[in-house]
Amino acid sequence: DIRRHESGNIGATNVLRAAGRAAALVTLLGDVAKGYGAVALGALIAPPAAAACAIAAVAGNCWSVFLLFRGGKGVATGLGALLSVVPLAVLPAIPVWLVVTLSFRYVSLGSLLAALCVPLGSLLLGYPLAAVLAAAAVAAIIVGRHHGNIGRLLAGTERRVGGKRNGEAA
Repeated sequence: DIRRHESGNIGATNVLRAAGRAAALVTLLGDVAKGYGAVALGALIAPPAAAACAIAAVAGNCWSVFLLFRGGKGVATGLGALLSVVPLAVLPAIPVWLVVTLSFRYVSLGSLLAALCVPLGSLLLGYPLAAVLAAAAVAAIIVGRHHGNIGRLLAGTERRVGGKRNGEAA
């Protein structure tokens, strides 16, 4: 059970630290597919509900009934969900995540900045209001789920990709 290792989070970053790159890639792709699939299926049933399905998919990932209302931080599921709702707005967020994460080696910082790019991009690209609001809601959930990371970033104690946990020898 991945929740018993490292940070206890079910997301790809924790899986990377606990089980390696292959397992993290499977987790990442599964979460992206979960978000995209939930929205795509919802859009087939009721097209106007796609934006609400995006929010529901991310909320379900973050507060899963199967995990006693615990879960991930919504980044990969949000990526998949928003790729279905505002695909062109998501595209610039991907290089933002890559550049920030690779430059500073903080996955959380890259995830936060990328998440915040999507609502702005969806607004600038003229997506319907429901889609813009869904992107903003997903970003708000992601930011909220990262409250601990934000505190550690501000305190200078956030763990970097490839870095040791606080208190471990380098």
